[in-house]
Amino acid sequence: MSLKTIAAKIFAHRIAKRTNKWVNKPIETQEEVFKSLLESAKNTKFGIDHNLSTIQSHADFVRNVPIRDYEELKEYVNLVVSGESDILWPGKPIYFAKTSGTTSGAKYIPITEDSIKEQVKASRNAILNYIHETGKADFVSGKMIFLQGSPVLEEKNGVKLGRLSGISAHYVPNYLQKNRMPSWETNCIEDWEAKVSAIVKETKDEDMTVIAGIPSWVQMYFEKLKENTNQNVGDLFKNFELFIYGGVNYEPYRKKFENLIGRKVASIELFPASEGFFAYQNSQKENGMLLLLDAGIFYEFVKSDEFFEENPQRLTLKDVEIGVDYVMIITTNAGLWAYNLGDTVRFVSVYPFKIVVSGRIKHFISAFGEHVIAKEVEEAMLVATSATDASVSEFTVAPQITPERNELPYHEWFIEFEKPPSDMNLFIQQLDGALQKQNSYYYDLIIGKVLQTLKITPIENGGFLSYMKSIGKLGGQNKVQRLSNDRKVADSLSKYSKTKI
Repeated sequence: MSLKTIAAKIFAHRIAKRTNKWVNKPIETQEEVFKSLLESAKNTKFGIDHNLSTIQSHADFVRNVPIRDYEELKEYVNLVVSGESDILWPGKPIYFAKTSGTTSGAKYIPITEDSIKEQVKASRNAILNYIHETGKADFVSGKMIFLQGSPVLEEKNGVKLGRLSGISAHYVPNYLQKNRMPSWETNCIEDWEAKVSAIVKETKDEDMTVIAGIPSWVQMYFEKLKENTNQNVGDLFKNFELFIYGGVNYEPYRKKFENLIGRKVASIELFPASEGFFAYQNSQKENGMLLLLDAGIFYEFVKSDEFFEENPQRLTLKDVEIGVDYVMIITTNAGLWAYNLGDTVRFVSVYPFKIVVSGRIKHFISAFGEHVIAKEVEEAMLVATSATDASVSEFTVAPQITPERNELPYHEWFIEFEKPPSDMNLFIQQLDGALQKQNSYYYDLIIGKVLQTLKITPIENGGFLSYMKSIGKLGGQNKVQRLSNDRKVADSLSKYSKTKI
């Protein structure tokens, strides 16, 4: 056992004890975070405008600070971006994380010294928790790769600017620097396809033990590795032990990954975003991710089916229920106040509070009142692929409201098959049946003959990658939108389609 392995186990034990302290007093921990955030920002422009110094309770907070998304908070963010101090948080942020906006181009998410420390700490603790739970730590002596955006940063009015993954590259701890792959030069390559090819060249002869990234882009890396070496990833990297991922549900990719790797590999799910690091998987035996309650973030939750009402009820942690989909509202030590992140979560446990990400509040299909969410289509896909031994590389779903022929409308599934089902009719039957079982509104629409059974439009091999490249979102933190309530994604994908089934 190496000294690095021994040190990792000791450190992991210490972190586990610290984690248990706040896990065992969750409500008190959140109350402390709430008070600290108010005290820190009471003299900022936002604090003065919203009477933060007078707030004594969550009810006061609800009265004074409305829920906002980025567009609604933009007047304050624009002042920060222009170089002003003490707007949303004391002083100036040290970074802006640049992300894609939905209605007004780029978004600039402030990252403060306090918030980046919490991001780094959470990433570290997720791995240390795995070590503490499993007792496995030999992988720390091998090579690790984090597929991420370029670490080259721009500057805007004295504040550094870049993608979150690129910013995070500047915070790799010293004790991991020698293990970290790829090289800095390769990591700076902007073109994703060229970057992945360079990463394959650098890593194929190394002892890779940990690989991390968004599943769709790690899949591309694995495919190129296999193409280049004619070996399964697990044979090429005999000590590959741990896959770390976030951003999307891994389950639709799991079968494809196990085929590419040639064996099962342990995994850790993370829930990071430019706005904060919210949760990580803390058990290899139980479902869900541990919600991070001591990380400078105060959480509120609004039931998804009430969110678009005029004054939806804002719940704190003590009032949430297992199995309900909530829109997660965050207040952070980067100056985001009652901020609608856009993600929906579902609690799978309370005490400890553990969640799964169930979708995006803006990404759903409800063209006919069915309100189908991402988790439902992903679970339906798992049922269908398991029942037919099919394998899927990628997919998305959209409503077809006005079919060309005189027929009922339907949900159209755009699927890129790695291995098509031997019985496509059975696949469709399983897929549609699983969705009906999960979503009673969809079931009623099918039974009531408002909708017909879903249809599949197969996408050619590599079609989704070509689509993402065509919209300038190949690689990095970008993800394929799993479903939408309009035809924008569907119409763009149509050029890569085969015959509709």
